Amino acid sequence: MDKKITLYLFVAAILLVINPRSAAAGEPTEEIRAAVSRGVEILNGAKLDGGKDKAETIGRLKKVVYPLFDFEEMARRSLGAHWRRLDPQRQKEFVTLFTDLLEKTYANSINLFDGQKVVYTGETVDQDYAEVGTKIITKKGEAYSADYKLHRVAGKWKVYDIVAEGISVVNNYRSQFNRVIVNSSVEELLKKLKEKTMS
Repeated sequence: MDKKITLYLFVAAILLVINPRSAAAGEPTEEIRAAVSRGVEILNGAKLDGGKDKAETIGRLKKVVYPLFDFEEMARRSLGAHWRRLDPQRQKEFVTLFTDLLEKTYANSINLFDGQKVVYTGETVDQDYAEVGTKIITKKGEAYSADYKLHRVAGKWKVYDIVAEGISVVNNYRSQFNRVIVNSSVEELLKKLKEKTMS
């Protein structure tokens, strides 16, 4: 995935709890918006230039961001057909590593805010599935699309994929993971994920 697209994708995910704007919001959007006040409270006055303050801010922000995402569903979809070949223990291990990988990406992106704003562009709902469209607007007026795919889990709307400028997070990881598994093994994939999350 293009580094610039990756950056804006993850900035978008965090900006949803920082600076959301919407003309007409339905239930899925409201599920996301419910975390706004907590996110703003955490980030107002936060020091993100490194050290302990940054770590504490990320830790508090996680408590706001995590409930919005279905990491298990994202992990399952990112493995595609390979998911069914794992026993429950390996599935659980993969979900943990996948979540850690996303968390590290968020943490590495948190310093990159530079006045971006998020504008909601629409919402579609089809039974237990929904999509919330947004545009990320930079200070220079550049616009990048970031669409959030959600499904209903135990009465709550959870994000299971983000599509930035037409590039799906899940599909992108599925391509990467499949390449490793086909050329090597699931064990090698787990090893590589461990190395990435620990580096």
